[in-house]
Amino acid sequence: MNTPAIHIELDVKGLNCPLPILRAKKALAGMESGQVLKVIATDPGSVKDFAAFCKQTGNPLLASDESPSEFTFMISKR
Repeated sequence: MNTPAIHIELDVKGLNCPLPILRAKKALAGMESGQVLKVIATDPGSVKDFAAFCKQTGNPLLASDESPSEFTFMISKR
């Protein structure tokens, strides 16, 4: 698998909805088009939240990974 270059890594472990989405939105606002944001979360609801967020905002969800205790999302700034 070809892993994209990560420009910003955002750790939102321990935070629950809507804080992970709000922090990701703020981080993306300061990024340039094509840059990649990596988000690490622990809230199980973040899986659906980030899928919906990316669909709504048009920022592509490049990859997501789930482990028993962490969820990782790679989002490209549109």
